[in-house]
Amino acid sequence: PWGTPLQPGIPEYTGDPTTRPTAAHQADMIGIGHDGMWFFPERARGRQSSQSGILCINHEFGRNPHVLGKHSPENLEDVRLSQHAHGVSLVELEERGGQWRVVHGPLNRRVHVNTPVAFSGPVVASPAGRELLDLNNRPHDARGTVNNCSSGHTPWGTYLTCEENFNGYFGATGDWVATEARQRYGFSKNGFGYGWEKFDARFDLSSQAFANEDNRFGWVVEIDPQNPVARPVKRTALGRFKHEGAALTEGKDGRVVVYMGDDQRFDYIYKFVSAENWRTMRARGASPLDEGRLYAARFNDDGSGEWLELNIDNPRLAARFANQAEVLTYARLAADALGATPMDRPEWTCIAPDGRVYCTLTNNSARSEADAANPLAPNPDGHIIRWRDSEQHTGTAFAWDIFLIAESTHGTADTFSDPDGIWADPDGRLFIQTDGNQLDGLNNQLLVADTGTGELRRLLTGVSGDEITGLAVTPDRRTLFCNTQHPGNGDPTRT
Repeated sequence: PWGTPLQPGIPEYTGDPTTRPTAAHQADMIGIGHDGMWFFPERARGRQSSQSGILCINHEFGRNPHVLGKHSPENLEDVRLSQHAHGVSLVELEERGGQWRVVHGPLNRRVHVNTPVAFSGPVVASPAGRELLDLNNRPHDARGTVNNCSSGHTPWGTYLTCEENFNGYFGATGDWVATEARQRYGFSKNGFGYGWEKFDARFDLSSQAFANEDNRFGWVVEIDPQNPVARPVKRTALGRFKHEGAALTEGKDGRVVVYMGDDQRFDYIYKFVSAENWRTMRARGASPLDEGRLYAARFNDDGSGEWLELNIDNPRLAARFANQAEVLTYARLAADALGATPMDRPEWTCIAPDGRVYCTLTNNSARSEADAANPLAPNPDGHIIRWRDSEQHTGTAFAWDIFLIAESTHGTADTFSDPDGIWADPDGRLFIQTDGNQLDGLNNQLLVADTGTGELRRLLTGVSGDEITGLAVTPDRRTLFCNTQHPGNGDPTRT
């Protein structure tokens, strides 16, 4: 839980509101707002262990009253405490006698808002792209990851953490320019009320010293769990938007395919396909996540679909953007221009053993007109869509259908709403986690679905005001890790 020390000598924080961790201590503790995660097993004698390994945990958010004990920060120390509670925790665990415990090993560490990071991929390949990230003026000052929602993992053993509602941590102490792009990504003068901009100019939209700092967030970030000195890398080829997660699979010719949702009402589902076989790319020292094609999905009414490539060579994008770096940095605007299908808050994606891809669409109470892929207007309870891509995930055509509509389960034993987390196990069972006001007065929950029949079984329910999220399993699948985020909605007396 939040406040668990990662290193010896760090005092544990147990939630006592009269004693809170310092910012320095929080940088060596498990963060708050647990979300996506994955387990990386220890390897010994060529085998993967199911009793020891590294658990990577995302920390999506932590409200000021919960973290600071007050509604607004009063100094830079308060801001640093809040910032260090966000990001990612990497923690060594081992199981002995049926109990899991933290091991204070050398691989334990935090990646937070002030951790040095690197940028890679097409956006940093040109001076124009580097200007978008303010790397021409501040090349050695790239730091941090925030609002880390869902996640992914690669076949080469790295962790992908996804930056979602990054806009809410920025504010403005003075006049600032609300450009079309900033409006499209939801920036505002007060953000979500964190107040970081009052004491940390990096998050002040009106600060000229940190121009384009906002463009440095909204990416998929790759972390090597086995290398504590390696900087996390923001992979710009995967586009900038409110990333909910990144589900990877190996497609035709060994190319890596990544499916991603942009979690906002009327936003899009994306796909990235690497340029070559991932093993070949890594053998020549290139990242499979740095070279490839990014697409946004269009769902047609007849059950067919198209992947629309976000490429500056398209005349519709060339008329709107100056270069490919702009296309990727403002991927939402590019998808708008190409006519991608606005969806009901695309959240997690996963790939089933039979090759079908599933995506949870949490809800959209603002929808006034239904379409085939979003069949309810409004859609207060959400649904799950699925599709099968052509050419082993690498093609530009797909066929889709609706797997489940949450509304249809009302009043039954398997009632659920607001699907969010999702994972398909090697046998094809679909694990579904919820985040929202559940039907029939239930708390949020974890269910399992038969992908052939749609039959549901409930595994667990949470406590009052929480979200059930994050799924990770040991190689033998005898242990499943699952998070309960913000129990009591941030007030532990309400759980």
